[in-house]
Amino acid sequence: MRKVLTIAGSDSGGGAGIQADIKTFQELEVFGMSAITAITAQNTLGVQAVFPLTPDAVAEQMDSIGTDMGTDAIKTGMLFNGEIIQAVSGKIKQYGWTNVVVDPVMIAKGGASLLKLDAISALKKYLLPISTIVTPNIPEAEELTSMKIESLEDKKEAARRLIDLGVKNAVIKGGHDTDPLKSNDLLYDGVNFIIFESDRIQTKNTHGTGCTFSAAIAAELSKGIQIEKAVKTAKDFIQAAIEDQLYIGLGHGPTNHGAYRKSLRETRI
Repeated sequence: MRKVLTIAGSDSGGGAGIQADIKTFQELEVFGMSAITAITAQNTLGVQAVFPLTPDAVAEQMDSIGTDMGTDAIKTGMLFNGEIIQAVSGKIKQYGWTNVVVDPVMIAKGGASLLKLDAISALKKYLLPISTIVTPNIPEAEELTSMKIESLEDKKEAARRLIDLGVKNAVIKGGHDTDPLKSNDLLYDGVNFIIFESDRIQTKNTHGTGCTFSAAIAAELSKGIQIEKAVKTAKDFIQAAIEDQLYIGLGHGPTNHGAYRKSLRETRI
C-alpha cells in the first residue's frame, strides 16, 4: 500500500484542503495521512475564519509520520505563512522525502487570502527548489512569476520561469482561461510542453478543484507513475469530479470525488 502525506489546511465544509485530499487518496487507492497547517471555518459561501497552527505544531505532525510510517509522496496545500513553509521544507529535507507536489494555494474561491504576502518569497526560496511539480492556476502563476498571463505563449513563459525557480515540473491550469469552451492545462518538464485538453463545464460547483487535482498527482507519483501520466490521470479525475455534480451548499459547491472511480466501473461494464 502506497502512502501519501498531505500538508494543508482543514476545510470544515469538506470540499477542499485536507478533506478533499484524503478523499482523493482513498479513491486512487493509496493510504492518506495529514499534517494540518491551519483550521478554517469554511463553507461553499466562503472562508469565515482562519486559525493557523504554529510551525512547531506542523513540524511535530511531520515528525510523527517521518519516525514511524514514512511516505511515498507529499502534497502541500495551504501553508499560510513563511514560518510554516520553512518548517515544512526543513522536514522534507530532513527525511529525504521525494515526489513533492506543491499546490501554491493563495486565494479561496470566495476571495479570502490563504497565503500571507511574506510567504510567497519563502515558497520560492525554500519549497520550490525541493519540489517535483508545482500546480498553480493562472492568478497564482502570475503572482509567482511577476508577469501577466493572457495567451498560450504567456503560459509557456511563466512555466519556464517556474522551472528557473528550481522546481522540476510545472503545470499551469486552465480554469481561469478566457476560452469559453475549453479548460486546458499546460505541463512543462524543462524540455517539453504538453497540453492536456478538456471541455469547459459551465458550473459554479468547483470548490476544491485545485486541491483535488494536485492530490491526484501525488497519489499517482507515489505509485511510481511517470509525471505526464500522473498529470493525465489527475486531469481525468478532476474532470469527472466536476461533471458529476453534487449540488451541495448555496455557493461554490464541492466536486464529486467518487465520480472518477464510478466512471471506471461503468467503462468496464
